[in-house]
Amino acid sequence: MTDNGTKDCKPASAKRYWWKAIASFLTVLFTMPLGHALMIIMEHAMNETALHYSAFAMGAAGMIMVIAGVYAKGDTRQTLWGFFGGLLFWTGWVEFLFMYYANRYGTQPQLDPVTGEVVTRPEYLIMPASFGFWMMVMLMYIFSTKNGCNFINWWQRRILRNRKNEIAARPMTRHTSIVTFMELIMILWGSYLLLMFCYDDNFLGDHHPVTLLVGLGCLIGSFFIFAKQLRIASWGANIRMAIATVVVFWTPVEIMGRMNLFNEIWIAPMEHKTEMGIVVAAFAALVIYLCAAARKKKKAVH
Repeated sequence: MTDNGTKDCKPASAKRYWWKAIASFLTVLFTMPLGHALMIIMEHAMNETALHYSAFAMGAAGMIMVIAGVYAKGDTRQTLWGFFGGLLFWTGWVEFLFMYYANRYGTQPQLDPVTGEVVTRPEYLIMPASFGFWMMVMLMYIFSTKNGCNFINWWQRRILRNRKNEIAARPMTRHTSIVTFMELIMILWGSYLLLMFCYDDNFLGDHHPVTLLVGLGCLIGSFFIFAKQLRIASWGANIRMAIATVVVFWTPVEIMGRMNLFNEIWIAPMEHKTEMGIVVAAFAALVIYLCAAARKKKKAVH
């Protein structure tokens, strides 16, 4: 669900903006391991009561940030508010709430039959139950909105056909912060559902050929999305496209980690302090740079 329907997202020439694309990609990419690591650290550093209150406060803070982005000035600033607010919202009010209720009602994790190690945490095992809610939101987007998402537009062309402009005639009120927030939530949610159904032995399984093809397809697809991202001149639109690039790219990373093809340092951040410290420093530097770029652009406009 990428927002490339606005004027600043459409490539006006063949010029490629390598630095903007790479910086945007890395900024979003670093949030993936950092988000995982944050959850692990909070679980180990806090008692159960403090963890639940902190997680709920985190989700509330994320919602407030997204709303603040509606009132912010400038496309890049609004995008950053929606992106970082969405990350806190997802972590606090989605992942942690799934974890709370999974633990409260005794959902057991999926264990490796050989090593006995946890391969899927309880909260992710129950997440596929939310598929109906995900489809409910997608129905609204496909049948009731005219928007700039390539994925949704693809489905609209095939489902609505020549009645597309009649059925999905008007867009919703566009707030960049809300657009970024919804893009992030829907793509993260959809990718988790895809992975959980692939991992489930009742459907496919970790090493099923279809699961491997899903990973390969997402890897190849991420390069095509990045190629489009290279043509976007605006920082804000580039970051929004980077969300899709990174989440699609991260899907094969998750699958390879599931198959133990590499060591996932974000699963045990306290054992890889140096590596995680480098990721945090690089992420902070990129965020500072993006904020400075947004401020510079705002001054140039005035």
